Amino acid sequence: MRRKIPSHSALMAFEAAARYGSFARAADELALTEGAISRQIGRLEAFLGVTLFERIGNRVRLRPNGARYAAQVRETLDRLEHDSRYLMGQPEDGASLDIATLPTFATRWLIPRLKRFQSRHPNITLHLTERMEPFILSGSGFDAAIHFEHPAWTGMRTHRLLHEVLVPVCHPALIAGLNPATALDALPRLHRRQNPDAWQLYAEDTGITLTNPAIGARYDLHAMLIEAALAGLGVALVPRLYIETQLAEGRLVSPWPDGQSISKTFCLILPEPIRLSDGPVQAFAHWLLEEAQASS
Repeated sequence: MRRKIPSHSALMAFEAAARYGSFARAADELALTEGAISRQIGRLEAFLGVTLFERIGNRVRLRPNGARYAAQVRETLDRLEHDSRYLMGQPEDGASLDIATLPTFATRWLIPRLKRFQSRHPNITLHLTERMEPFILSGSGFDAAIHFEHPAWTGMRTHRLLHEVLVPVCHPALIAGLNPATALDALPRLHRRQNPDAWQLYAEDTGITLTNPAIGARYDLHAMLIEAALAGLGVALVPRLYIETQLAEGRLVSPWPDGQSISKTFCLILPEPIRLSDGPVQAFAHWLLEEAQASS
C-alpha cells in the first residue's frame, strides 16, 4: 500500500517557516522565493486537510496543531539527516557496528585493544557511544552493549567478560616513608560519586580501619579517579583492570589488598545468540570474548 507521506520539499519548507515564524526567512534559508514557500505550505495543508498557520496580513503564526506537527517533523528530518550522513561515511564494501559501552571501560580497556580487531576485520568499522545507565537494547539502534550485569538486559543474550575488582591506588610519592598498614586512614581518599559507600564496604571487607570513610573528593568516572591518583591528589579505589599498565610502570602503587566484595561483572549484551557465522556482530563478539579470556 502506498504510504501517505507529504513531499520532502513541503516538509522542509514547513519546518523552516515554523522555526523562524516567517515565510521570508524560511525562503532565505532554502534559497527559494517567499511565494514558493507559501505554495509548498499550502500544498502541505491541502494534503493533510489541516490549517497549520494563521495568516494575519503579512504575518503568519503557527496554530497549536501546527506547532506539534513542526516538532515531530523537525525530529524526523534531523533523524533522516543523521542516518544519511552516517551511511555516507561508510565504506562501500564494508560493514559497521554501533556499540554502547561504559566510558571508562572503553578508554582504559577496549580502545587500546581495538587495533587487533581492526587488523583481523579491516572492513568492519566500530562506532562507540557512551551509555552510563542500562537501557532497553531492542530498538535502541545499537548492535550490542558492553555493561554490567543488570535486570534491564532480561531477554537479551548476556556473555560475561571480566570481573571488576576494586583496589586502592595512589602515586608512590604519597606514601613514601609511611607504613601502608596505617597510612590509608591518614591519606586523602577519592570517591566515585555513583558508589559513595565503596570505602566503607572496603573497610568492612579488609578489616582496615578508616575513621571516616565518607570524607574526600568525589568524581563521576573511574577515569577521573585514576587521573586524580596519578596527580597525587589521594588514594583512589578503582578497578584493577583499568590501571594494570600504571602499576607495571610504577606510576601508581597499591600496597593494600583488593576489595573482593565490592565487585561487578562486565558483560557483552547481544539481541541474538552468538553463532559461527561471519557477520559483523558475530565477528566482534568472538573477538571480544577472546580478548576478555586472555585478560582474565
